Amino acid sequence: MENLIFYVIACTVPAIVTGAIAYYFFKLHTKNEEGRRRYLIQKEAQKNAMPIRLQAYERIALFLERISPAKLLTRTVPDSADKNEYEGLLIRSIESEFDHNIAQQIYMSDECWSIVKTAKNATIQLIRKAGMQAETANKLREAVLNELLEKQPPSNAALAYIKKEVEEMW
Repeated sequence: MENLIFYVIACTVPAIVTGAIAYYFFKLHTKNEEGRRRYLIQKEAQKNAMPIRLQAYERIALFLERISPAKLLTRTVPDSADKNEYEGLLIRSIESEFDHNIAQQIYMSDECWSIVKTAKNATIQLIRKAGMQAETANKLREAVLNELLEKQPPSNAALAYIKKEVEEMW
């Protein structure tokens, strides 16, 4: 009887050890394959998303160029001498451009989108500040351009950040 128990234990222990090792290696292999599949799927998705993300950055760069005060003033001429009307026209133009590109935020980092919004708001503030000093629409244009002689337009900093972020994508 003792011999039989010893014989059963002698046969069972190696089978259990072999089964445990096989289970461990099978689990390790399955985990590795799952990770590899996930990596390949992510790589393929990233490859497909890259053109869309680049297009979003291009559109935001175009938005920033369009709201640059010098280009905005060139493109948007006053209808009358009323500075309040012209100030409103410029601000509506900026807001309209922004609204048209608002969906691009899903393709860029939160920090980048925040910088773009800050550039938009700073440009609006620059126009409002110049509007306080001007009496006519033409004087408003001059005041904005004079302000730009002293410092860079807010959109330049946002453009630089976008270029840096796109460069990091590669």
